Amino acid sequence: MNSCISLCFQMCNNVTHLGTEELAHMEMVSAIVHQLTRNLSMEEIEKSGFATYYVDHTIGVWPTAAAGIPFNACEFQVKGDPITDLTEDLAAEQKARSTYENILRLIKEPDVCEPIKFLREREVVHFQRFGEANREDCSKSKHTQYNH
Repeated sequence: MNSCISLCFQMCNNVTHLGTEELAHMEMVSAIVHQLTRNLSMEEIEKSGFATYYVDHTIGVWPTAAAGIPFNACEFQVKGDPITDLTEDLAAEQKARSTYENILRLIKEPDVCEPIKFLREREVVHFQRFGEANREDCSKSKHTQYNH
């Protein structure tokens, strides 16, 4: 999302709204996690390996990678160069898509799978939008011209 903001000032195209949509994705995933964990018994929490998370956050949704690594600002990558930032955005969309596909391989509950399928489809659309922006002639942008 940071690179979307940066790009907003560098290029006039349709990628700026994608950052807002990414926040909505996070909200949807958080809602799914909350719905799946809100009624867990202490026995289910302990049996599922959720106990260490529970100690720190009870059933509050704290953004954490599947391996248990907490979310942090290092996840945002931006250089201020449109080509570099768009390439990072393209990679991020593919990483999100493949994560959703991995979730779909593991989960069979329709109430979880359907929103995850939707999110996966949106990542494909975002990849296409960033690809379109990447193909634009960035050299015409006054912000990418350097004075030597």
